[in-house]
Amino acid sequence: MSFKQAPQLVIRITPWTMRIGISALVNAIIIIGERPYLLVKYKNKSYVLVEQNRRFVLMIANMKRYNKLFEKVVDIENIKDAIKNSSKGKLKKKDVKLVLNNIDLYVEKIRNMLINGNYNTSKYFIFNKKSGYKIRKIYELPYYPDRIIHHCIVQVLKPIWMNLFVRDTYATIPKRGIHDCVKRIKDDLMDINRTKFCLKMDIHHFYPSIDHDCLKQILRRKIKDKKLLCLIDGIIESADGIPIGNYLSQWLANIYLAYFDHYCKEILKCKYYYRYCDDIVILGDNKEKLHYICMEIRKYMVNRLNVSIKDNYQIFPIDKRGIDFLGYRFFHGYTLVRKRIVKDMKKAKSIQSKMSYYGWLCHADSYRLINKYYGNKEIQRFCKRGVSA
Repeated sequence: MSFKQAPQLVIRITPWTMRIGISALVNAIIIIGERPYLLVKYKNKSYVLVEQNRRFVLMIANMKRYNKLFEKVVDIENIKDAIKNSSKGKLKKKDVKLVLNNIDLYVEKIRNMLINGNYNTSKYFIFNKKSGYKIRKIYELPYYPDRIIHHCIVQVLKPIWMNLFVRDTYATIPKRGIHDCVKRIKDDLMDINRTKFCLKMDIHHFYPSIDHDCLKQILRRKIKDKKLLCLIDGIIESADGIPIGNYLSQWLANIYLAYFDHYCKEILKCKYYYRYCDDIVILGDNKEKLHYICMEIRKYMVNRLNVSIKDNYQIFPIDKRGIDFLGYRFFHGYTLVRKRIVKDMKKAKSIQSKMSYYGWLCHADSYRLINKYYGNKEIQRFCKRGVSA
């Protein structure tokens, strides 16, 4: 991105006017390298707010948006990679075997389908799945052509989208899973003075509530390829909100909140901020500041994303309750596994289940639990081999 100073648009802004006045004009936050810039709309024109010599200056910005991406999506090698990546863990299924045994034929079919604009999302197979104490409605699509096409799209857009995410956004993103977030929280809790209180919240019915028009606008901030946008729009319109179960849905849900993450980090100055899908945790040194942050986040969600924060948000002292997040309870100095996970672990019978729960215990202060339920040296050795793998 290059800048050109807008004539006679030099303005002085104090921290107070920045928070109350200009923040209302901010349309988006854009990242260049590792530095954030505010995109401001002023007199029906877009500018970038840049700090120069203790003054904030409105600059005309040439924002980079990506074009000619559809050609990459329909590239033969990209489709072949999508077939292989989408088949992982499903090699025994008949429809997957059929495609893998005739890769060249199905590559040509998918390519022609996309180029000719004949692709329409297939009919969903909808079923309920119990996840903990929640029952979620899952939307499942056929392997061919839908899942393959979703992988084709993500493989091309992934490098572009990855640059939008802040470091403390987790879920879906490679190498940023639950245990990466756990490690970050444990390290940040070493700063005891600035992590005395916790704000914990989540979005009400996040996936079904995602606004299609708002999502399309967010996608168009970085993509201007009309053919690719038309393809993604068709997938978005195939169900209410964003269907849980689609490979593309996970990425779209993260993109929907990507600019919100930057708003929290750069505008609200949330140093200790963590988001896993729609679950949000923010740490701070006093309750008043967290109440203000909560109020601003609720406004942002309603006004800009057309979703709402649940009314059962919590602000509490960490030392008294601990942060119940991602299956763990975090305190200053130690971490415990959530009681429900321990309860389920006691019922585990197969070695695969025991190995899975051993992985949870390894990231917490669970010395006694490990000795009690994994005292058998053979089981412990087998579990360690599985966890390290």
